[in-house]
Amino acid sequence: MPPTELNELLELESVIREGGSLLETRQACEVTVGGSRFPVHVIALGNPSQEAPAVGFFGGFHGLERIGSGVVTAYLRSLVQRLQWDSLLHRQLETVRLVFMPLVNPGGMWLGTRANPNGVDLMRNAPLSASEPVPFMLGGQRLSARLPWYRGAMGAPMEAENQAVCAVVEEELLSRAFSIALDCHSGFGINDRIWFPYAHTCTPIQHLAEIHALKEIFDQTYANHCYIFEPQSRQYLAHGDLWDFLYLRACSLPGRTFLPLTLEMGSWLWVKKNPRQFFSRQGMFNPLIGHRQQRVLRRHVSWLDFLARAACSHQLWTPSADASLQHREKALGRWYRKGGL
Repeated sequence: MPPTELNELLELESVIREGGSLLETRQACEVTVGGSRFPVHVIALGNPSQEAPAVGFFGGFHGLERIGSGVVTAYLRSLVQRLQWDSLLHRQLETVRLVFMPLVNPGGMWLGTRANPNGVDLMRNAPLSASEPVPFMLGGQRLSARLPWYRGAMGAPMEAENQAVCAVVEEELLSRAFSIALDCHSGFGINDRIWFPYAHTCTPIQHLAEIHALKEIFDQTYANHCYIFEPQSRQYLAHGDLWDFLYLRACSLPGRTFLPLTLEMGSWLWVKKNPRQFFSRQGMFNPLIGHRQQRVLRRHVSWLDFLARAACSHQLWTPSADASLQHREKALGRWYRKGGL
């Protein structure tokens, strides 16, 4: 049975109330499940000018992966608290736009399913098919909404939640010369990974040099971090990836640099430490013990804050023409050539 209340939504709305007039808020869409209605909130702060760079933080695409929504909401809460006393944060927000959609799929989270209430996997739902073979089922299927990784009916419009995300990305991120998106997920492997496109092909992306430069400055700043940076295609390919779709849209616009990233938290480590979680659907994707959840929420704040700072200063680290060739060559050796690490 679904819960009577959605705690993640209550937590997010608590943060919105605390932020008050410091935050710009709106409802991107509304999801109805049975007799319950759930808003999909958009929260923004910082410089609204399209001359400023922007970062979008997204979570809760998959209803089972509650910790992704938690990480984004925890970062938003930390910003709201810091706005009360942190003059440096106020100066930072004069030069950057921060946009949050912490709970994209509230209906799926309420039902305790990966998919949305229509049975559609939102990360297999974009109108984009892989150009190379994908894993059976995992890569997206159109056999039945009762099976996992359902893409939706052929030719049908994208689900309302995805249309809302696309509208926010178009308005807030792709309208600017430089933007970053971070989408927070859980459930793959033991290690925490930072994935970048593509998911539909093994071909390197157009902005590979910028991705490599971003990784280098993060390595230099946080030398002891434990993230594995890689294209998602190193692990598996999939149909209908929303971030591939939006990245290709950005590439069709002149003068745009849009870097969509995915934080894939390694939930198998939580299961390894607490094997009983293996027998819980929630436990396969979320830390169920309180102190582990708190540790996860703390652990990733530095990465999210780094992205905001990197966007502010993108002109200082994005490679020039000559440096771009060097970064691209290093990236090809690291991620695409046989034996690359």
